[in-house]
Amino acid sequence: MHTRVPWGFTEEKFGQAEKTELDANFENLLARADSTKNWTEKILRQTEVLLQPNPSARVEEFLYEKLDRKVPSRVTNGELLAQYMAEAASELGPTTPYGKTLIKVSEAEKRLGATERDFIHAASINFLTPLRNFLEGDWKTISKERRLLQNRRLDLDVCKARLKKAKAAEAKAACEGDTVPDFQETRPRNYILSASASALWNDEVDKSEQELRVAQTEFDRQAEVTRLLLEGISSTHVNHLRCLQEFVESQTTYYAQCYRHMLDLQKQLGSSQGAIFPGTFVGTTEPASPPLSSTSPTTTAATMPMEPSVAGPAPPGEAALCLEEVAPPASGTRKARVLYDYEAADSSELALLADELITVYSLPGMDPDWLIGERGNKKGKVPVTYLELLS
Repeated sequence: MHTRVPWGFTEEKFGQAEKTELDANFENLLARADSTKNWTEKILRQTEVLLQPNPSARVEEFLYEKLDRKVPSRVTNGELLAQYMAEAASELGPTTPYGKTLIKVSEAEKRLGATERDFIHAASINFLTPLRNFLEGDWKTISKERRLLQNRRLDLDVCKARLKKAKAAEAKAACEGDTVPDFQETRPRNYILSASASALWNDEVDKSEQELRVAQTEFDRQAEVTRLLLEGISSTHVNHLRCLQEFVESQTTYYAQCYRHMLDLQKQLGSSQGAIFPGTFVGTTEPASPPLSSTSPTTTAATMPMEPSVAGPAPPGEAALCLEEVAPPASGTRKARVLYDYEAADSSELALLADELITVYSLPGMDPDWLIGERGNKKGKVPVTYLELLS
């Protein structure tokens, strides 16, 4: 059986042997499996790049996994930045305004780094590992059975070709025997040889038919095994769908935690700047993320500007604030571009329209989340988070 496989394969290559075709449904299953494997590999590789942009680190992690050893813990970029900032604050003076700010930012970056580490770990367990298990487990089994099916098909094609040749030779021998005259007393030598050859080809046909039946049975059995494995790709898709949902949940949690950490840091920096530089501007000078049209609560919370709280008693400096008596300082006014529409809550606030330019300034004792805005002959308090301060 082994020696006939190359012969049958060679004859197939030259179009001289019959090739057993698979049914259309089987071919579709094969194409679907190949597509699943190819896209799983691409998604796996790109997710690895997302979680670990450093190619050298990825190679190192790959080698540790192949050696079945635990990957050593690696400092994230955020944690490394936090370390540098903390060391800089220690050397430049932890009690100076710059040093204090470095320490606060360092603590926030450290929390961001820890959050990133948790996200990478969760994504690796819930998403990357199942994809690798499919490629290194189920797919290898499918590939092995497909190779066996290919060998069984070649064996079957060889048997078909052998039987076809045997029947052709048998028919030829029978024809030659029929054309020789029959003498009762003396039989020509070539007639005796023809009869002998015909009997031999009869035996060869019987033998070839038996081998064909065996080869057909083995091929059918292997085709059924392979078909069942290929149909299991549907279960693989269901499993990968569940893993993908877990990956999205991990990513959502990661970005939400990062957003909270940065909000806390922004509040700390705003309070410290108001204490260190009274009467100057506080808040960000960069535009905040614009609101999205999505109605998702999570998306809205992460993109809309945070309105300053108006509950509770006003600070002492604002309690007696009379807008008619407020005059801009001799120096310290700035232009600001309005990022979003804002509707004034009362007469002490100034309504805003997106993209308009106003003049803003701060007064001693004001809430750091607010500024005084002027537009023409109108003035009032405006929230800092709705503005982009221009230099």
